[in-house]
Formats: sequence, structure tokens, C-alpha cells
Amino acid sequence: FQAILKYMGDYPSKKIRCSTDLTDAIFEHPLAHEPLRDEVYCQLIKQLTDNKTRISEERGWELMWLMTGSFACSQSLLKEVNTFFRVKMARQPLASECQNRLAKTVRNGQRKYPPHLVEVEAIQNKKTSIYHKVYFPDDSDQAFEVDSGTHAKDFCGSIGTRLGLKGVEGFSLFVKIADKVISVPDGDFFFDFVRHLTEWLKKTKQGPKEVANPNLTYQVFFMRKLWSTVTVGKDPNADCIFHYHQELPKLLRGYHKCPREDAIQLAALQFRVRFGEDKSQFGNIPAMLKELVPHDIISELPAEEWKKQIVAAFNKSTGKNKQEAKINFLKILARWATFGSAFFEVKQSTEPKYPEQLLIAINKNGVNLID
Repeated sequence: FQAILKYMGDYPSKKIRCSTDLTDAIFEHPLAHEPLRDEVYCQLIKQLTDNKTRISEERGWELMWLMTGSFACSQSLLKEVNTFFRVKMARQPLASECQNRLAKTVRNGQRKYPPHLVEVEAIQNKKTSIYHKVYFPDDSDQAFEVDSGTHAKDFCGSIGTRLGLKGVEGFSLFVKIADKVISVPDGDFFFDFVRHLTEWLKKTKQGPKEVANPNLTYQVFFMRKLWSTVTVGKDPNADCIFHYHQELPKLLRGYHKCPREDAIQLAALQFRVRFGEDKSQFGNIPAMLKELVPHDIISELPAEEWKKQIVAAFNKSTGKNKQEAKINFLKILARWATFGSAFFEVKQSTEPKYPEQLLIAINKNGVNLID
């Protein structure tokens, strides 16, 4: 109760309101102990009834907005809480928003963690819509609306619809924070997962020391995670935005066993993706070989010979657009046993028959050891 008063400015506090210290103190215990939830609802409603101090009332509604997105009251109190919201709607715009958030929380279940700093700062800045930037493998990004009750699965669905994907099975959200990139489980509330990750990093003291506040230093990516259901050409948008750009680095690092003939075709297709029909860049091919040819076979031909054969292959495919070039690129890779693999560079010391440095490729066909 004292933390509520401190947040509302009705009790002296040394904790700054722009962090999550006070909101954590208010919401952590009710989230962990169900009987306390009705108590917090009642306390906050009491503080918002006949409150003559504008700033205090304003901050109290901020807390109500955060609470209704975090956990619901009991069914026995629900009618009274909704009545309170209806009475306040005439003069308090957030009352309707809180009622809607409460209904969604009743449907979707409670959060595991107190509100994330992003949510706290949003409502403190009078924003009830939170837009989150999501990055894609083709170096593009878009902003998507996400709220306190958004599950990762719902977030993925919204992204898939906006991008025109035929489905999001096998795709996942990934959160990059400090030097960690971790997939968000479909069933988790998005902000719960980010909060969990930041708390874990703080407790284990991982990440660079200069990251003063890991709450604010994360990025969200959306990528293909599972490849077992991928059929190249079935979903052109998925191929062009995700599959091409996720597979290209694996090729250039030499992870696949790539025949020279395929390497030439693949390099010509990459050139078309980058430059279209612009042949003025042919002269730069020798300097660009590391960006076009797998590093483990570059030495098989002189640079000028690579250029000659790549140009010849390019000229044979005149008329293809960049999208077609990406799909043709993937169709060549899809013939290989290691297509769609997750690769791991490992150092082994238990099996003397194997080299010390190994590449492990995991895909739908099993586990491959590559020397």
C-alpha cells in the first residue's frame, strides 16, 4: 500500500518513478500470491475515489492501466471493478481502456512478471499503444503494435499477416540483448519474456559492463527457426525476405559442400539480386569474390577466371528479376542434404579419429558431422 502512495506522490519516496522499482514493489507480490490481487484492486480503487489531487489521480490511473494488463481480480470482485470503471468513464478516458485490458487478462491469463519498463514509460507518457520495431533478415524493419497481453504466437501472426506470408509455422521471434540471442516461446507473453531475460542477465551479471540498463538495450528479430516444412517456391515472400538471407551466410562461410559448378551459378544469382541487370559492376567481381563464393573454394580458380564464369552464367539468365533470382538460388541449395541446417562450430577432444575442429549440422534428416 505504501508503494502505491509513493508512486502516486502521496508519500515521500527516494525511488524514482521513471524506473520499475515502485511498480515492481506494487505488483510482484500479487503476481506471486493470488489472494493479494483483490487487495491491490481495492486499495487502488479507494485511492482513486474522490481523489482531489490531479497528479495523484493521474498516477493512480497509470497504475490501474498497468495492473489490469498484468493480473485480474477474482470473479467475486469483477462486477464491482467493472462498475467502478463504468462510473468513471465519463470523465476518465483510461477507465474504458482499463476495462478492456481487464477483460483480455481474464481471457488470456495473468502475467508472470511485473510490467516491463517499456510499458511503464508508455503509460507515463500518456501512450496506451506500444509500437515495437521488429527486424528481418533482409535488413528491413517494421513497427508492430504490442500490448501487455500479447503472446509471442499472436505477435508472430501479426507479422506474418502484414508481410503476406502464407503461414508462420516454423518462424519465431528472437530477442537480442547484450550478446545473447534467444528465441521467444510461442506461449509466453512477449513482455514477460523480455523482462525474464533482462532479470536473468542482471542476476548472472552477463553482458558488457557499459550496458547500464539492459531493459532498454534489446532488439527483436523475426526469422525462420525450423526448416523441416520448407518447400522452396511455395511461399515467395518467405523465400525472399527470410530464406534467401538466412541461407546466404551459411553458404559463404563454407558450411555446405558446394560443387564449383553450383558455386558459379549461385554467385551469378547473388550478383543479380544485388545489381539486377546492371552489368557495369562486372569489373568489381574479383574484389567481391568473398561476398559471392564460399570461402573454402575461392582458391580453386584465379579471380579473373571466377569473373569470366560468373559473367557467363549471369548472361544465360537474362530476364530474371531479383525475386526470381533469390528463389532459383534457394532451389539449388535445396538439392543439398545440408539445406536448412543449423550449423555449430565445435572443438572436440574425445574421439581421436575425428579432427579437433568439427562442424555439426542439424536438420530434419538428423545430425551430420562435417570436417
